[in-house]
Amino acid sequence: MSLLRELFEKAVACGSSDIHLKSGAEPFFRVHGTLRGSGFEQLTPEYMLAITKELLPPYLEKSFEAEHEADFSHSEEGLGRFRVNIFLSQGIPTIAMRYVKSRIPTFEDLRLPLHLKELAKVERGIILLAGTTGSGKSTTLAAIISEMNRTQENRIITVEDPVEYLFADDKCVITQREVGLDTLSYQNALKYLMRQDPDVILIGEMRDKMSIRTALLAAETGHMVLSTLHAGTSSLAVPRMLDVFPPDEQDQIRMGIAGNLYAIICQRLIPDTTGGAVPAVEIMINTSTVRKLLEKNKLDMLGAAIETGKEDGMQSFNQSVYDLIKRGLITETNGMMYATNPEQLRMNLQGIFLDEGKRILAT
Repeated sequence: MSLLRELFEKAVACGSSDIHLKSGAEPFFRVHGTLRGSGFEQLTPEYMLAITKELLPPYLEKSFEAEHEADFSHSEEGLGRFRVNIFLSQGIPTIAMRYVKSRIPTFEDLRLPLHLKELAKVERGIILLAGTTGSGKSTTLAAIISEMNRTQENRIITVEDPVEYLFADDKCVITQREVGLDTLSYQNALKYLMRQDPDVILIGEMRDKMSIRTALLAAETGHMVLSTLHAGTSSLAVPRMLDVFPPDEQDQIRMGIAGNLYAIICQRLIPDTTGGAVPAVEIMINTSTVRKLLEKNKLDMLGAAIETGKEDGMQSFNQSVYDLIKRGLITETNGMMYATNPEQLRMNLQGIFLDEGKRILAT
């Protein structure tokens, strides 16, 4: 058995989410957010070169040689899929691999707010999953698609880099396209996407003007668009999209977002009391209040709209963290570390609640 196969098997057995390989060090696993030594011997430069040659798909060999970066998926028989990133460090390949479980988790598995299931019934608009790297954006996105596949009848087309979760058709007809393997680039795939008769479009990441414009056009023409974005909070996701564009285009894009956004869900994974992790979830729905703030460019007030929008299904990170503490799923200490406003959370836990959000919206 090869060392690589042994690494994969041990990583899966110990519940690792990520595997890190670098020259001059033993392999490391990330388990429930913490890096742990694997117990294997230190890796040599020669082995890193050999493992790179073994893993790297032929279609990426030339681009890796030119760009010194490669991102792709790898299937290991009997174990599942891994999202692989290979890059050079001091001229030697270094590898980070994320384990993607073959079974797509449900909302219950992920301990997400169950009313988020309703997102699978949305017929048009843009739904964004925001958060930092490793916050579970792609997994929540997969849960939404899986719920849709189980309950709706849609034509779904995805453009991903790389494909992480594989979907088998149930009630939906799903086509998944991987950048580099099935299409040369995001730009090429998005250029022709509207001619492929989709009802639902999944764009792996809102990464540039092309992807944002395509999402807005698709939503305007009656499609549902799902995507991810790197942003710390739901309210910060909007300026993050606007910053992609030059100042003279931002007003037009902002109005497009106001008219076509459905929701932004932002996640933070917090260590739980059992040694695992549970998501704190911030939810912003494009209600009439949120839409008005977007149209009037009062983006700094979106946080207040989220905080006061519980009746519309919204919640802030602080409210989510407070709930997780009260349910005994996380400790107060960890909650304070992940809260957007720790001082406010401390007051809430003492039974003190101020209507700060309502005051801000009233000004």
